[in-house]
Amino acid sequence: MNMLDLRLRCLREEAEGIVSCEFVAAGGAPLPPFTAGAHIDLHLPDKMVRSYSLVADPGGRDRYVVAVDRAPDGRGGSRWMHTVPRPGDRIASTPPINDFPLYEDAPLSIFIAGGIGITPFVAMAARLNTLGRPWRLHYSARSPQRAAYVRTLRDLAQDDGAIQLRFSSEGGARPDLAAIVRDAPPGSHLYCCGPGGMIDGFVAATAGLPPQRVHMERFTASQAASTDGGYEVVLARSGRAVAVHAGRTLLDTLLEAGVEIQYSCSQGICGTCCTPVLEGCPDHRDDYLTAEEKAANRSIMVCCSGSRTARLVLDL
Repeated sequence: MNMLDLRLRCLREEAEGIVSCEFVAAGGAPLPPFTAGAHIDLHLPDKMVRSYSLVADPGGRDRYVVAVDRAPDGRGGSRWMHTVPRPGDRIASTPPINDFPLYEDAPLSIFIAGGIGITPFVAMAARLNTLGRPWRLHYSARSPQRAAYVRTLRDLAQDDGAIQLRFSSEGGARPDLAAIVRDAPPGSHLYCCGPGGMIDGFVAATAGLPPQRVHMERFTASQAASTDGGYEVVLARSGRAVAVHAGRTLLDTLLEAGVEIQYSCSQGICGTCCTPVLEGCPDHRDDYLTAEEKAANRSIMVCCSGSRTARLVLDL
């Protein structure tokens, strides 16, 4: 994948604990286009790779904007983004990737966001406005001070009832996901991005809907990575066999063996490390593949999944 050389143009506090970073191409050329719901993977020091949704209107190619929530219990990426970069600094990035696309022809799009999960919906709302398509937003945050992009979204809102805000600091109840789904007009598409509990509730509430109308994006994996080990992985292109020991992930083993493989989130969310399976039965631990794709056992997310068979042959 050809990497982008981005220059940080400015930093801005969007809410308490949330900072936005505006990037331009270091060489001044137009940036690759992106669609609503897309993200970029920023390559940070110490081999950290972090995915951030693109917030700006997809119609522009002059800048990329991402928002970063400082997570005190995170893996270090958000802390680095909040404390180190300064305007003028250059950071490598992938071109935009969209694993959370907007279905632009829906008669109504209903967005459900929790905390920093609001970010992909800013671009989606802007795009739907351009298309003249209606949308509704249910946005929950800890407090008004912790809610990013509220003013922007209110400016985008097509009517007074388009946005429903809930703040736990003010006694606001969590969104009634079952009621939101039940009241959604026929044909509506529903989207959710937020913490694990919200996503799990959304999955349960939408279980009776056609899957093509239900869309979600997780912050973190819904289950732990496979570290049981006790199997060997065969690299079909070279015929090399490598043992995966207990306590190690498949990705750890491949990297230690010198195998070059692209990966990003290390949690089975982004799809970057998706690898074809030629033989064996994976122990799927990701949130990227559909149930049908997992049942077919033709692909595996090597960052988090393992093997249910003693031998796993990959197209590597």
